[in-house]
Amino acid sequence: MIRKLEKKFGRLAIPGLMRYIIVLYAVGYIIGMMSPDFYTTYLMFDVDKVLSGQVWRVVTFLIQPMDDSIVFLLISLWLYFMIGNSLEQRWGSFRFTLYYASGIVFNILAVVIMYFVFLAVTGSGYSFPISLDYINLSLFLAFAVEYAEVRLLVMFVIPIKIKYIAIFYAVIEGYEIVSALLRGTPFDIGSAVASITALMNFIIFFFATRNYRRISPQEIHRRRAYRQGVQQGVQSGPASVHEGRRVITRHRCAVCGRTELDGEDLEFRFCSKCDGNFEYCMDHLYTHTHVVREQADNGTGQE
Repeated sequence: MIRKLEKKFGRLAIPGLMRYIIVLYAVGYIIGMMSPDFYTTYLMFDVDKVLSGQVWRVVTFLIQPMDDSIVFLLISLWLYFMIGNSLEQRWGSFRFTLYYASGIVFNILAVVIMYFVFLAVTGSGYSFPISLDYINLSLFLAFAVEYAEVRLLVMFVIPIKIKYIAIFYAVIEGYEIVSALLRGTPFDIGSAVASITALMNFIIFFFATRNYRRISPQEIHRRRAYRQGVQQGVQSGPASVHEGRRVITRHRCAVCGRTELDGEDLEFRFCSKCDGNFEYCMDHLYTHTHVVREQADNGTGQE
């Protein structure tokens, strides 16, 4: 599917996309310092204002002011720049562009869902201020899936594999969604649906990259038939009674029937002149009658 899209729309890919996103984050921080109200007045995604013609808000909501200190801002920018570049190197420019763009679309759709929930319940729509949290979370989760063994220094000291951090965030988000659904109010249900929608690009990516062949009916049947075949082969294979137990042996003389359990000094060899896999102990290796194909079919040929 993605390959077909890339062949048709590959020219729309933006190489080094994360560089431009980081610039938007930095610009948002500067705007927030200079004029905190500028973002909400002119840039924030608002359904009513978009419908009235301010369509630039569909993109400019990414220029979101951040309240972090300059130190944490730089750390965050470096972290997401590293995550975005790593994903682009793993996937290619088109797939990464598609992933980030779909994240934007799904986050906008989440705001639209909550807008119409408010419209249905109160009679007037309300656009929740969309943030970058879900977009950044979807990037982080995708990175954790692709680079599960990478370690991050939590609190700059404790090394923890990124997959465990991702599981922690996923559990928290899942708990909040389930709690909202259990409360059952229209706002809570709408909020839960909006949260799921906002992460839909990661959900699609995650389930699209799973190997479902191993749980397909054909694969299950194949494994069951294989196990049955192995079990039947073991049960019908050469066996001896040793110390009161039926033991599967590795060697058995085709003439006298002795196995390796009958003596540690016994040696066994296959005869290259017999038609078939006939094994003999050293006492009968050179004295047996060679088995030809007709004799092998009739089960004869042994002394």
